[in-house]
Amino acid sequence: MSDDAANDEIFVTQDGSHSITASRFGVTYHSKYGAITESRHVFIQAGLYPLLLNTPAKLSILEMGFGTGLNALLTFHEMANRPVEVYYEAIEGSPISIPAAQSLNYPQLIDENDAELKAVFEQMHSMPWGEEVTLTTYFKLLKNLGNLEDLDFSPRFDLIYYDAFAPSAQPELWTAPIMQKMYDALRPGGVLVTYCAKGEFKRTLKAVGFTVERMPGPPGKREMTKAIKERA
Repeated sequence: MSDDAANDEIFVTQDGSHSITASRFGVTYHSKYGAITESRHVFIQAGLYPLLLNTPAKLSILEMGFGTGLNALLTFHEMANRPVEVYYEAIEGSPISIPAAQSLNYPQLIDENDAELKAVFEQMHSMPWGEEVTLTTYFKLLKNLGNLEDLDFSPRFDLIYYDAFAPSAQPELWTAPIMQKMYDALRPGGVLVTYCAKGEFKRTLKAVGFTVERMPGPPGKREMTKAIKERA
């Protein structure tokens, strides 16, 4: 954890779920209009659900920006009762502290009747970086500590949750070379979803080969973006 992370503060968003200020970047990890609401809308409903329509036996997900762990926890909860093997890989350059993670109220808000969800959430944050961990028979998680710019991927993912901080805070993560990495990481037919809907970003996605769809955004945002790597 960096010194900047030690100064980050937890606050309550409009749907009652927590978010954190990222003092280093001058932004928050989630929308003030609702952390869980935003994540469900952008990543679960627009990204995960459509892929489940074809009842896959396996699903491979890459997340850029592990952050608070909310997207990973929502995905874990959604897949808990589905016979689908999930491999979930995340990248994070500036992890939040374990005490901060333990203070977040996501498990009880996602499912107050699931006593194991809090333990799984804490394990997601306390598990070693760089080691694949089997959380359940059907869910494996690998967290990478480092910068996306230093990593390369083969086309092995079905879905990318692109949840880096906004282009105004981390412009280097929204460039053509980075989006080319994301394109190369997806299998044909794979999908990238993100809250960002800036025109320049969408033009960048198209330039590296994605087919781009504009979609209604979560509360507080008019649009979000879905990008598809078309099948050959």
